[in-house]
Amino acid sequence: MKFLMLMIPHGYQPGTPPAERIDEGTTLQLEDLDKMGKFNDEFAKAAKILDIDGLRPLSAGARVTFDTGKPVLTDGPFIESKEVIGGYWIFEIGSREEALEWARRVPAEPGDVIELRPIWDISELEGQK
Repeated sequence: MKFLMLMIPHGYQPGTPPAERIDEGTTLQLEDLDKMGKFNDEFAKAAKILDIDGLRPLSAGARVTFDTGKPVLTDGPFIESKEVIGGYWIFEIGSREEALEWARRVPAEPGDVIELRPIWDISELEGQK
């Protein structure tokens, strides 16, 4: 089974106090990256990792909306965002239960959220023709 696992860090959330927010001026702590690197190394032994990475804060991003039928560009940050993705894993593993077990093991901090989503298997849809 193929999954997308999302990291939604406390420091990226709009309700986070200013002193705890992560933005473009924030310096990442090497020890935090080390913990995640060790987790990722262990995870790669149990699952087939297809892609993995961290994302910069909303202030570095842009959004294209199509509310009017035409593309409208807005540079970040986006005030209306309620949850902001800080990183992701795309991987294959034997079952949903195994994927959930690894989601529980992510070295997350208080207030962080891990979201796990199965990815559509196109071959399942092809059988509907």
